[in-house]
Amino acid sequence: MADNDNNQSTTRREFLAKGIAAGALSATALATACFRQDDVEVTGETTKLLSPEGEIVEVDTAYLKPVPVETKAMAAHLREGIPGRKFVMVIDLARCKNLRKCHDACEKIHYLPPDKNWLKVLKMQDNEDASPYWQPTNCFHCDRPPCVKVCPVNATFKRSDGIVFIDTERCIGCRFCMVACPYGARSFNWDEPNVPEEIFSQHHHSPESIIPRKGTVSKCDFCPDMARKGELPHCVSACPNGTYYFGDENEDSVSNGAETVRLSQLLKDRAGYRYMEDLGLEPRVYYLPPVNRLFPFEDDEFSKNYKVG
Repeated sequence: MADNDNNQSTTRREFLAKGIAAGALSATALATACFRQDDVEVTGETTKLLSPEGEIVEVDTAYLKPVPVETKAMAAHLREGIPGRKFVMVIDLARCKNLRKCHDACEKIHYLPPDKNWLKVLKMQDNEDASPYWQPTNCFHCDRPPCVKVCPVNATFKRSDGIVFIDTERCIGCRFCMVACPYGARSFNWDEPNVPEEIFSQHHHSPESIIPRKGTVSKCDFCPDMARKGELPHCVSACPNGTYYFGDENEDSVSNGAETVRLSQLLKDRAGYRYMEDLGLEPRVYYLPPVNRLFPFEDDEFSKNYKVG
């Protein structure tokens, strides 16, 4: 609890102040070069910002866009989570055929480039005598997330509904969270995503649906915008084999779209387990072992890039 309190108190302003104290100030000319716009008249008044290169720069206030009044309310809303909920996912490895429908749905809805997908399907093999199988992996939304503890600006946080979320407006791209995550669930956005301008300018997307921004970190978000509407995450609904179950631990209920079952009974009957559970991070994603499979294993060229185990 002490670690969380300390993390909450470390604000962006304090983080920038430390950089200023360290003497990491850049010249105003550098700021003007970074934020130059031909149709802007400078005011002479400046403010200090952290540049994408990690340097403190002074920027004329004329180059800064006003922040809508509702932004603070949105941020608080995102951090609270959905009251009374505790989301959980179960992945049935006996049903996965690596059709990649889940992968494609996630990529489309979040405007992800092919090399930055949040959901990977790994080729796994427990030992030399065992048959290989497919294992989808995404963010595990741990109840004891190391990524949250190391973020210096509180851009990534744990919500009351179990979701580990990222505030892309606050993220400074330091990538500490990527190093801390033992699952490799996070990726850094080196380029601007191919997102239509109206998506950002007219707020056609939900603030609870993460869209990658250049210079920030992103990952699976469990699609909380869909949960608020009583719908399943896009990866769950896209899978034709019912591989993914998603639901509320508080209600002891999960669904793959075709059936709704009791979470506790499903995990008991099918010997459910959590990946790398010995780390003590208490992930909110469970797996059902690949026994009594619906399909024989079929290899493909793409999977060779992700083979583990």
